[in-house]
Amino acid sequence: MRMPRTIALAACTAALAATATACSGATRNTDGSGYEVGPTSPAASGPLPSITWSLYAEPYTLDYALAYDYPPNTVLANVCEQLMRVTPDMRIEPGLAEKFDRPDPHTLVYTLRPGVKFHDGTTMTADDVVASLKRHTDPATGSPWASVFKNVSSIEKTGPLQVTIRLSKPDVLLPELMAASPGTVESAATLAKAGKTYGTPKGEVNCTGPYALDHWAQGDSITLKKYDGYWDPRLAPKTSRVTFTFVEDPAARVNAFRSGTADGGYMVPSSSIAQLRSSAAGRLLFGPNTATADLAVLNFKGALKDVRVRRALSLALDRRNIVKAAAGGVGAPAKAPAARGAWELDPRRSAAVFESLPEPKYDVRAARALVEEAGAKGRRIVMATSSLAPEISVVALAVQAAAKEIGLKVELEPVAPEAYSSIFVDPKARAGLDLVLTNGYDNTPDPLEFYQYLRTGDFGNYGNWSNAGFDAAFDRANAEPDAAARTDLTARLQKIALRELPIIPLYEAPYSVFLGRRITGAPTGIAQLYYPWAATIGAAKP
Repeated sequence: MRMPRTIALAACTAALAATATACSGATRNTDGSGYEVGPTSPAASGPLPSITWSLYAEPYTLDYALAYDYPPNTVLANVCEQLMRVTPDMRIEPGLAEKFDRPDPHTLVYTLRPGVKFHDGTTMTADDVVASLKRHTDPATGSPWASVFKNVSSIEKTGPLQVTIRLSKPDVLLPELMAASPGTVESAATLAKAGKTYGTPKGEVNCTGPYALDHWAQGDSITLKKYDGYWDPRLAPKTSRVTFTFVEDPAARVNAFRSGTADGGYMVPSSSIAQLRSSAAGRLLFGPNTATADLAVLNFKGALKDVRVRRALSLALDRRNIVKAAAGGVGAPAKAPAARGAWELDPRRSAAVFESLPEPKYDVRAARALVEEAGAKGRRIVMATSSLAPEISVVALAVQAAAKEIGLKVELEPVAPEAYSSIFVDPKARAGLDLVLTNGYDNTPDPLEFYQYLRTGDFGNYGNWSNAGFDAAFDRANAEPDAAARTDLTARLQKIALRELPIIPLYEAPYSVFLGRRITGAPTGIAQLYYPWAATIGAAKP
């Protein structure tokens, strides 16, 4: 489940706003819920022959250009790499590019690492980078990341190990997103050979990560094997094989953790947080998150066309009770569509911006008045629901009850677990829907990235919302290289989004991971979507 983007490099969540501890270490929540947030679990004490990792759904692809959700990126993080890298403590560092230069606002130059090998033993060159990046811009690929390259006029090889990107206008987000799927490098020869089978169970993936794809048994499992020719000794895998299993039923997934059938897994079912926190089978840990649970408006032609109706629905939501029911009590009501954890570009200024925001109001009487004023009483709203994750149905029922209380009629449309992700990548899958629960998350420590997806015509703008003032404000922010100035400009975008509510913010919660007793070393936060997290997992101390 997701909304605009996809991963993360930020820091503490809103639930940790009351703490004073730096986000680079563990932080303790002080609201009485008694949980800590830290970027990593204790380091491994030794190697392991294999581990089994639980995913809440089977990846719909292993094509980096199409990967736009948690399951595919969780696997690919260990197989494919980007020009830049996001680390567990939410920083961007050099990846496959050993150096990045911006000689002028319209030019980006990447100097590649020499001697990096793909899994078939061939050496990475600038040709591979050019082919990999250009795939996103080819309409035939259908990449959800294509809009990231909207200001790119050319991607060229300017040396055996140098790639130059030229821009039609300044774009501060593009180089940041080279640490996410848009910056992934695959063998050009493999792409040409595999064609349409690339990234499917019948095709192959040939990247540079610490693990290589061994086998994809569709409907059952995906197995990765350690790649002995990996270029970075700091991330040489401690575990030889990683097997991913797909368990859609939340109860069955928790049973797999408790029985040891699964050694671990990210994004544990929220309905089982209390159960897993007290389990003797392992540890439930919380990490940094850039995600917010939001309601994304998919249709601006129906009842939700009127901003008064959107505001009424927001006012009718009892977010604190939703946090208890949908997030296991671990989290906090969201002040804005983009999480506090996504505001780490300029921490001091960002803190002031976020603290100045009012807490979300819960006012049923005011909500009823807005519905009456808009002449919307009895209007129908269709919201997607699914058994994919417990929080989806919990939130959907809460929205339905809140809407009924203020005179609106919310009909719940069941969506199969395997089809829920399609809502965010296929416009046809949104037909007939007005509202959907999303996890809107950033890939960078720059909140501007989140608000990018509300621009007119952007791929992540699922409801095709359009606001000329917002678009103009975004363009100004995206041309501003100074982090402090850009933070202020992004705050203006946030103000427009809160006024117009094309997305209705619900709550924030930390990232979660369950580690069985025999393993440790995993990063705990949302950075795992691009960082090779499995490489650091090994044996726990006896």
